[in-house]
Amino acid sequence: MAGKLSIDNFWAVIPAGGAGTRLWPLSRQTAPKFLRDLTGHGRSLLQETYDRLHPLAEGRIVVVTGAAHQHAVHEQLPALGTDGLLAEPSPRDSMAAIGLAAAVLERRDPDAVMGSFAADHVITRAKKFTEAVHTATAVARDGWLVTLGIAPTFASTAYGYVRAGAPLAGHDGAYVLESFVEKPSAEVAQRYLADGGYRWNAGMFVVRPSVLLELLETWHPDFAATLRAIAAEPARMGELWPLLPKIAIDNAVAEPAAEAGRVAVVPADFGWDDIGDFDSLATLLDAAMKVDSEGPTVLGDHSLVHSVDSTGLVVPHGGRTIAVVGVEDIVVVDTPDAVLVTTRAHAQQVKQMVAGLQREGLVDLT
Repeated sequence: MAGKLSIDNFWAVIPAGGAGTRLWPLSRQTAPKFLRDLTGHGRSLLQETYDRLHPLAEGRIVVVTGAAHQHAVHEQLPALGTDGLLAEPSPRDSMAAIGLAAAVLERRDPDAVMGSFAADHVITRAKKFTEAVHTATAVARDGWLVTLGIAPTFASTAYGYVRAGAPLAGHDGAYVLESFVEKPSAEVAQRYLADGGYRWNAGMFVVRPSVLLELLETWHPDFAATLRAIAAEPARMGELWPLLPKIAIDNAVAEPAAEAGRVAVVPADFGWDDIGDFDSLATLLDAAMKVDSEGPTVLGDHSLVHSVDSTGLVVPHGGRTIAVVGVEDIVVVDTPDAVLVTTRAHAQQVKQMVAGLQREGLVDLT
């Protein structure tokens, strides 16, 4: 796009949480997927998110992560500094994480507009992303809570959807949000895709911090007050943080605000993927590496993988030779202390395996 990339008073907030259990054993509680290089580019998902946002925010970036990961985040992003990292004592879901950043930024910059972008998403069309953020920021300055609606590429049942309503006056490329829609059945998802008016809800929000907290105050006044108290007196974090409810930003603010006519959507098409499981990872890597149909896709040292009449995804992170013979769409993930063997069709069930390991007391493996 023409002109400068940097946006005045724009702050990028990166919530970096979640264990990514469907990507076990590659993703663990101690080393979740956002700290991993899952694209083969030599940068973790967190680092790639930072790289994408830095030109827009010119250093005005805040990462919100768990206390257990703050050292690793600092190691991967040394330019952040102490003011650029907020550490949560315990997980309280996305409203607490994003709300904490909003409360801090409300005090730090009265003219701030913040954009929240998860640390573990992949975006392949940076220019389109930049254009969407510029549009969303202009809308947010006028007091709207703005979500980026991702153009669906297939009838997904794994994502929630948003439906755009009437065009937003004074803002080309933006619409009043008509509704949020929960994850649909396959039949309903197909109707959404054919309709053309529905977009995936990727949880990307752009808003003035004061507006977000005012909306939160409308439906959860104690929640907003506690976040502001923590921002005013950071030393009280340990005392006040456990009082915050565990609730997602969609449920706490976005959905009721949409019903009240306070939410806008900017439709966007910038090659988005949340890498929810090994099937989506294989699809992403196949497209990025432009591989042919001979042999499985490999994330890691190709010399360790030998195949005959096989397809799928192999992740050789254990240093051992892996041989696959006569299997289609297999997934093999080899790490020093655990090996996963499944198929792309069963990739969503990996989360159940992790839950089983935890029930059996094998927490160190998860």
